[in-house]
Amino acid sequence: MGLIFIRTAIVFVALLAVMRLMGKRQIGEMQPFELVITLLIAELACIPMADTSIPLLYGIASILTIFFLHQLMLLIELRCKPFRTMIDGKPSVVINRDGLDISQLKRNHLDLSDLIESLRGAGYFSLDEVAYALYEANGQFTALPYAQKPNGERAALPLLIVDDGKFDEKNLSLTKTDRAFFEELFRRRGIKSVRQVFVLTLDGSGKVYLQRRGEKFETFRVSLPEGCAW
Repeated sequence: MGLIFIRTAIVFVALLAVMRLMGKRQIGEMQPFELVITLLIAELACIPMADTSIPLLYGIASILTIFFLHQLMLLIELRCKPFRTMIDGKPSVVINRDGLDISQLKRNHLDLSDLIESLRGAGYFSLDEVAYALYEANGQFTALPYAQKPNGERAALPLLIVDDGKFDEKNLSLTKTDRAFFEELFRRRGIKSVRQVFVLTLDGSGKVYLQRRGEKFETFRVSLPEGCAW
């Protein structure tokens, strides 16, 4: 028991020193390859702590080897930008001046629900509140708001009505509307089918955010049916 305690303490000190030498970037802004390295170091540390038949030096040597490989990769990244892009990836702009970038969402295996959840986490509840939004290479979400919000608009939570060409039945129920209401809206705007619409949101004040596939987004207001409120 005492031997395991001493071995664990030694490995703990070694791990603490290695993680400290890796710098704050390793902890606060973990890139994909750094996550792999962190998981690998954790696995290597467990083996000599639990198995006294394995020399402690083997575990320490493995951890130090991973650390030196990590430092080598960082050095190569600083000297060779294409290598950094290949290993870490690059930020994906999912909202731009034209609205949502469908191709970037699909490339990152994201849907509208994921994006809206990220927006709420950043403090924005409407798609047209931000001029640009992107997912960094480490998965962190960043949004740049418009300089000003339109004057005179009351706060109203937008709900996702059309998600990638399909109606969200749950939100239709919450807004006390139906498909016929939006199909008539589509007809008036020259949209033949809901499948042409990538995203449509509606808030409690009647403001609509609409983006057709391959086109710039637009916002406008509609008169809500009687009893439609949330």
